Amino acid sequence: MSDCVFELSHVSYAYPQQPALDDLSLRIQRGERIALLGANGSGKSTLLRLLDALYFPGQGELKAFGELLSEAALADDEVNFAFRRRVGLVFQNPDVQLFNPTVFDEVAFGPLQLGWSSDEILRRVDAILARFAIGHLKHRAAHRLSGGEKKRVALASVLVIDPEVLLLDEPTAALDPESQGEVVRFLIESRHTGRTIVTATHDLDIVEDIADFVYVLADGKVVGAGAPAEILADQALLRQTHLAHAHWHVAADGSAHAHVHAHRHQHARPIDGDSPEK
Repeated sequence: MSDCVFELSHVSYAYPQQPALDDLSLRIQRGERIALLGANGSGKSTLLRLLDALYFPGQGELKAFGELLSEAALADDEVNFAFRRRVGLVFQNPDVQLFNPTVFDEVAFGPLQLGWSSDEILRRVDAILARFAIGHLKHRAAHRLSGGEKKRVALASVLVIDPEVLLLDEPTAALDPESQGEVVRFLIESRHTGRTIVTATHDLDIVEDIADFVYVLADGKVVGAGAPAEILADQALLRQTHLAHAHWHVAADGSAHAHVHAHRHQHARPIDGDSPEK
């Protein structure tokens, strides 16, 4: 079994009159926690959609689990089924992902498609709802939930089938601090599972907690790669990729001045008495 989950070789992708990825090459190994770091429009979300086989390269080659990932390959129902069982994507906006009448129906949808027995579906759905503390929402309509609740339902609906690879698009975007902390806590705990996790974000605050390796994207290209601490210490790279912002101060005389600032703080409480890994 190959240790390489995804391998991209000179991959490009463009929307009509809008390039998104440009000659991108990278590898993601089994069990790695990867952060795709970049400002809005850098190509992060497009890359996740390629990894989930929602889009396919316009140029170049993308392999998943050692096999070519292409529209022709996934036209085979057996290949498509096996891939969907192994890889799950949680969208940035959960409203795009949630479409069933109730939370239970939403989380049970994947297992139903996999042909699980009723007893197994009930057991697994109840377990994952409890894991994300949303059991009390079981019979609620998803569109009536808060943003944080929707995000947890979206995560539960993907994780209920226990995919080998989890793709996350801006998992803390538009969430209140408590909900952000819960998502980050889940990602910290996931370091023990051996699951491959790829998280697209522009939130510098969470990178050291959720990733072991970082790719920095800008204009559809990889412009930086390294350990989280190394990337976060590279002020020139953060300025170049618009990830560091100007922090303004008012002096005693009333004048204002700015310096480049890449603020990071801890979102999540330590797990089981240990400090989160750095």
